[in-house]
Amino acid sequence: MTVDHGDHADRRGTDDHGHDVIDPLYVGIVTVSSSRAGEDDPDDPGGDTIQECFEAGGHEVRERVLVRDDYASIRTAVRGLVARRDVDVVVTTGGTGVTADDVSPEATSSLFERELPGFGERFRALSWEEIGTRAIASRATAGIAVDTPVFCIPGSTGACRTACEQLIVPEAPHLAGLATSHRADVTEGTITEYGEE
Repeated sequence: MTVDHGDHADRRGTDDHGHDVIDPLYVGIVTVSSSRAGEDDPDDPGGDTIQECFEAGGHEVRERVLVRDDYASIRTAVRGLVARRDVDVVVTTGGTGVTADDVSPEATSSLFERELPGFGERFRALSWEEIGTRAIASRATAGIAVDTPVFCIPGSTGACRTACEQLIVPEAPHLAGLATSHRADVTEGTITEYGEE
């Protein structure tokens, strides 16, 4: 799948260390919950927490989607978001445990062109400090799909806050910049694919 993320140009730049970034980010959130998906006005504390964390960082949530714990539904929702020009990063919440219907990691990783194993490793290390041995049950993962960073995290508000505040929000602008650097405009006077003017 080829997607034109052309609207990155006016938000592409470099940070204080010269690293390529997209800032502010446009964010898509997918909440995975069979119990909430059937409700007319569902409560979504995980999605709310993710949105709060990104907005506190100066970013904008462009879309929130609620789906059932179902492989095809999750994959379709994420695939639709990464194909959009106005979404730079996608975060799913819920469905990362070890029950039979926890299939978010499989559904999202099936779309990955490149994995980001360091995210899951570091998230579980942080979770260990908060919840001890239960951290090993988390199958949080991340990767790049259609040049878009995708993070798959648990549904609890504590996990969402830990993942977003300590890992995702600080690093996602850089990851989004790197993932789309080959698409950057290289004409004179604009940012090159390596983030140089």
